[in-house]
Amino acid sequence: MPTHLARNLLTTSWRCRWSTTYAPTLLRRGLSTSNEPVRKTGLFDFHVQNGAKMVPFAGYAMPLSYGSVGQVASHGHVRSSVGLFDVGHMVQQNFHGATATAFLEWLTPSSLKSLPQYHSTLSLFLNEHGGIIDDTVITKHSDNAFYVVTNAGRRDTDLAWFRQKLEEWNSSERAKDGQVKHEVLEDWGLVALQGPKAAEYLQNLTSFDLSKLTFGTSAYVPIGSFNLHVARGGYTGEDGFEISIPPPQTVEVTQLLSQSPVQLAGLGARDSLRLEAGMCLYGNDLDEDTTPVEAGLTWVIGKDRRESGDFIGAEGVRKHLKDGPPRRRVGLVVEGTPARQGAQIFAPSEKDPIGKVTSGIPSPTLGKNIAMAYVRSGWHKKGTEIEVDVRNKLRKAVVTPMPFMKPKYWRG
Repeated sequence: MPTHLARNLLTTSWRCRWSTTYAPTLLRRGLSTSNEPVRKTGLFDFHVQNGAKMVPFAGYAMPLSYGSVGQVASHGHVRSSVGLFDVGHMVQQNFHGATATAFLEWLTPSSLKSLPQYHSTLSLFLNEHGGIIDDTVITKHSDNAFYVVTNAGRRDTDLAWFRQKLEEWNSSERAKDGQVKHEVLEDWGLVALQGPKAAEYLQNLTSFDLSKLTFGTSAYVPIGSFNLHVARGGYTGEDGFEISIPPPQTVEVTQLLSQSPVQLAGLGARDSLRLEAGMCLYGNDLDEDTTPVEAGLTWVIGKDRRESGDFIGAEGVRKHLKDGPPRRRVGLVVEGTPARQGAQIFAPSEKDPIGKVTSGIPSPTLGKNIAMAYVRSGWHKKGTEIEVDVRNKLRKAVVTPMPFMKPKYWRG
């Protein structure tokens, strides 16, 4: 068979498997089915005008896909060119004050004192037992000011936690050098320009030399007639930028950023891209019963923080660091049918399950069934062969290192 025909057949087959297997799973696990009112980002009308299929997600009306462009095609365009995501449902906020660094180091296990100015780090808010309340990206603007982005689905929980802890902090001796203030950037826009051509496209819109903006750093960048906070990074494993936009400018800036070759991309593509990149989705792969050690996120815990243990949840975290966790997050490649969230995992020699799948898809890029899962410690090593119960049939699976695809971040 000619190569191009074989490729077309493979693509068509994978698209069918995606639409019949993965998309319904996304709808069941991530999209709200309640009749509660949903919020709208500042780009709601923009999405509708561009043919978006809007769905309730994490309390917001969000685009799943656009027009006739399917999720697989959208995914592929981001991998090969450049796509634009509305992530304005995420909660943007500022913490500032003389003791802001110490306060955030109390809430998280990250080393923020040593974080350079305008650098970011993935971090975690932990409960008293070391379980993950939410994952977050913290950007240090100065010792007294931090820009923090948290998940929309955890909005109410996070904000209540912040209020409680701010009250404790500001009324204690720890705030003697100055109290901490918390500002939620309500209705601000946040868009993610992602893909190998993202930098080339954005460079045409700014006089700022983007080659100096490396992965994990940010700057205020002139785009059009606006000066915007731009962070180099994202949730796809590709090079890209997350751009924060004041409410009155959100639509205009997004229109500027969405010209050819940029394609608008929705939740479906965002989820498959992040899973190929080995990135966690809160509620699937992270929750309040999971510690950073179990989740394979020990690297976010600063060495000095491990030693001092002066953060909320330190006891549970340090116990897992010392004794080892009872389970570990792993990547899987599954034969045959894709494994969905909740699928139980078995060892060939045992009757009782040793773990379960937390996220799973047919990978559009790799042409394999990939999954993220937690398995009992001892079964987590690379190359370990296990079995996954998919529709009451045991499918062979192999523990595979993540990310499934090598990231393409710009590091200079």
